[in-house]
Amino acid sequence: MASMTLHEKVCQMVIVSTTTLTGVKDAKISGDITKSALEKYPVGGIIYDSKNIENAEQTKAMLSGAQSFSKIPLILTLDEEGGRVTRIMNILDTTKIGPMLDYESEGPEKAKENAKILAKDISAYGFNFDMAPVADVWSNPNNKVIGDRAYSKDFNNAAVLVSSAVEGFHEGGVGCTLKHFPGHGDTSSDSHYGAVYVYKTLDDLRANEFIPFKAGIEAGADAVMMGHLIVSDIDEEPAPFSKTIVTDILRNELHFTGVIMTDSLQMQAMTDHYGVGEVAVKAVNAGVDVLLMPMDLEETVSAIEAAVNDGTISEERINDSVRRILTMKKNLGIIQ
Repeated sequence: MASMTLHEKVCQMVIVSTTTLTGVKDAKISGDITKSALEKYPVGGIIYDSKNIENAEQTKAMLSGAQSFSKIPLILTLDEEGGRVTRIMNILDTTKIGPMLDYESEGPEKAKENAKILAKDISAYGFNFDMAPVADVWSNPNNKVIGDRAYSKDFNNAAVLVSSAVEGFHEGGVGCTLKHFPGHGDTSSDSHYGAVYVYKTLDDLRANEFIPFKAGIEAGADAVMMGHLIVSDIDEEPAPFSKTIVTDILRNELHFTGVIMTDSLQMQAMTDHYGVGEVAVKAVNAGVDVLLMPMDLEETVSAIEAAVNDGTISEERINDSVRRILTMKKNLGIIQ
């Protein structure tokens, strides 16, 4: 890492959509434009959507092409949870797996089996990381954004199933992230469309929402995704901007040593209230390692570089995140 420039290190902290990386809407190939973009901005990873997927041959070529253009091997990821959140299942006709809640009664072995199948199915095309499992618990029946994406309506049962899923993803050969910390299951709003509040105390969260996350962490989850949630009992800032939530609680209290990432920065909970550069600096200052799907790659990277250069963020803070990212890539076999 000593040989990496500040620009290269900051770029490693970004997982970007193909559209934001290349300027090509819903790109389905990795050609000269992708190569040039990765030379200019050597990002840590690329996240793909169903609009990028056409058929098996095209998908494999697109992913292998992107990987071949990157000096540091890329995280190649997508949201493939099963049920209603899937990117390739209905296009490439991979194994049909329903919403996780449907399998609750079948226990931890089924949770592990489903995750292993999802992992094997996506890795066959070149993906090496899945933005799953959902560690939120569907404790509020009015919550539609989580709903049957959760493994359970019970915190302790979810803990058993989520930890088994983490094992399954790893056995299937891909990395995984727990989402959406500190817990999105008891909210009544959707952060895709605006600010979302969690009306619980920290002690409430410790006694309930944190249980599945702790279990997933102990099972070896590679990453934890921060939800765009405001827990006003703790901080008036959204969770990805809260040093108390990111560093004091997730990193220190829950002893998570892996990669902490934001949820998509293209959600309205972010874009309606904050500028692109402001989001990046606030999240990194709070202790976040990876910025997921920023609206503007150049503005994001430039804002962090400027913050390092003016002393707002220390370069050692950047180094800490890059070490975690590279260590995760090595542990997953992405870097040989």
